[in-house]
Amino acid sequence: MLSQKELLILAHLRKNARETLTRLSKKTGIPISTIHDKLKGRYEGIIEKYTAIVNFTRLGFASRAYIILRVNKSQRAAIHDFLLRQEFVNSLYKINNGYDFLVEGLFHGMRDLEFFSERLDEKFDIKEMKIYHIIDDIKREEFLNTPESLRVLELDEGPFPGHGRKAGISKGVEEEGHGEKDEEEEAEDERKAWRYEKRKV
Repeated sequence: MLSQKELLILAHLRKNARETLTRLSKKTGIPISTIHDKLKGRYEGIIEKYTAIVNFTRLGFASRAYIILRVNKSQRAAIHDFLLRQEFVNSLYKINNGYDFLVEGLFHGMRDLEFFSERLDEKFDIKEMKIYHIIDDIKREEFLNTPESLRVLELDEGPFPGHGRKAGISKGVEEEGHGEKDEEEEAEDERKAWRYEKRKV
């Protein structure tokens, strides 16, 4: 299990993975050297990759949809491999409750989406296909991206934040993370940050 400091760093990285070590240190109160050491290996298996959240509409992909599929059992492996190779497929999930796959697809327009769904129907024995058009992103990639949200990791009783036996982690994280540093510590952190950022270039 990650420590409170490590969870705090993770929350800020969830908010902005491009945050510099200097700014991350100032926001959390954790020394740059500590952040650097933890980023080098402590999050292995937890942070799978750093990526960018893109506004696909501005890139010309006006149609985004979730496609739910129930397919012939004998063709599950084949359609799985087919969907993995499709450029229009942004995310692919295996699901349950009578269905097999959930596909998030991005398309230039309705015609491309229709062509994609027709192609699936022609190539495979699709038992059922449901298409849900995504009209707008109301909330996206917001889980565990603030110090306050970290309390959910400590809940082992009750469904709501603040109702578990170990609730209150965010308060502890904030108190630990925002201590005052003297000028000498800050100057040393600035030097370490400069050296680290220079090595990244």
